[in-house]
Amino acid sequence: MHCQIFHKKKSVQEKIVMLTCYDYAMARILQNSSLDALLVGDSLAVTVHGFKDTIMATLTMMEMHTAAVSRGAGTQFIISDLPFLSYRKSLCQGVSGAERLIRAGAHAVKLEGAAGNLAFISHLVESGIPVMGHLGLTPQLTHTLGGYKVQGKTPSSAQQLKKDALALQAAGCFSLVLECIPASLAKEITQSLTIATIGIGAGADTDGQILVMHDLLGLYPDFKPKFVKQFLAGSQLLSQSVDDYAQSVRQGKFPTHEQCY
Repeated sequence: MHCQIFHKKKSVQEKIVMLTCYDYAMARILQNSSLDALLVGDSLAVTVHGFKDTIMATLTMMEMHTAAVSRGAGTQFIISDLPFLSYRKSLCQGVSGAERLIRAGAHAVKLEGAAGNLAFISHLVESGIPVMGHLGLTPQLTHTLGGYKVQGKTPSSAQQLKKDALALQAAGCFSLVLECIPASLAKEITQSLTIATIGIGAGADTDGQILVMHDLLGLYPDFKPKFVKQFLAGSQLLSQSVDDYAQSVRQGKFPTHEQCY
């Protein structure tokens, strides 16, 4: 049912809205939101665990966070990232990893790239596991891409992305994330596909958008890529709240009689 919503929204040109989510508390807040899906992204390796990149995310880590989100998300559609190399060792190990995320509470899995993944995607889909693809800047491949750079800027690389998008659609993906590619290319890919595209740093003409929750809430004010809009000064508000608490304790204003048994 969840995947069909993506197809329906694309067909009526209604934007799809996604956000990353990594824990139970935030999932409880988002369960009644107007979001269309939550992504338990491998970005949690950076945003939650403090590593320098997503390569450090493990299957056990993804499984734990997926389960936590699932317990708080209600009926929200949950998509979980298959982490680095978890689907590149063998078909059996890849399927086992996807199974673990689905049993943890995900309704679909996401993986990066097309080359070498098409047969695996088809097998998952045929086995009843919906798959979201991911093209453009694929963080798990930053070592081969030469870092976090806009992709598809040359004619040859743009052509390859268009071919990969069609191949992922043919393999059975219900949707694609397009990350950090020129807006004109994202529009062209979106128009060429019958499945929905979700953009992040890919312009306004994709079928939907996704942001990392910590970026949207302004929890890391020193990190703001061009494609991010902060909808809340979260870091500032949280720091002020903690300082207000500390001041109240030191001034004897907390706890009061109302907070005592």
